[in-house]
Amino acid sequence: MVPEIGQFALILALLLALTQATLPLIGAARGNRAWIAIAAPAGQAQFIFVAIAFCCLGYSFITNDFSVLNVATNSNSQLPLHYRLAATWGSHEGSLLLWTFMLGLWTVAVTLFSRHLPDDMVARVLSVMGIVSVGFLLFMLLDVESVCAFDSRCR
Repeated sequence: MVPEIGQFALILALLLALTQATLPLIGAARGNRAWIAIAAPAGQAQFIFVAIAFCCLGYSFITNDFSVLNVATNSNSQLPLHYRLAATWGSHEGSLLLWTFMLGLWTVAVTLFSRHLPDDMVARVLSVMGIVSVGFLLFMLLDVESVCAFDSRCR
């Protein structure tokens, strides 16, 4: 069940990233304050769902859930705990998830520490960060090997 939660969290993060990428940018261009205000909560929620997915993958490595293809190909039951934890980001799929997690962390930092900047400028910055997140998330969700990182049916 944990791998499916991680996969679903990535799908929700993608939907939030699409919202973050489009609505605030359009709102900044049209002067629509309601759409500009969507940028910060969407970015923060996207980070939460990417963090959930990253934790789910980490949990799968820690518990030796070999029904997950990424765990089966990048870990074994004899590895010490700290190596299994590091294996979370040691594979192609895991490192891309880590990059997306760090991008989400920087997105949250922008939402928290840019209150002194004009709202339309912050909305544009967060929209660009959302566009990059959309790219990463689409690559993870549409790449067959990455899908198998969370899908236990790939084995």
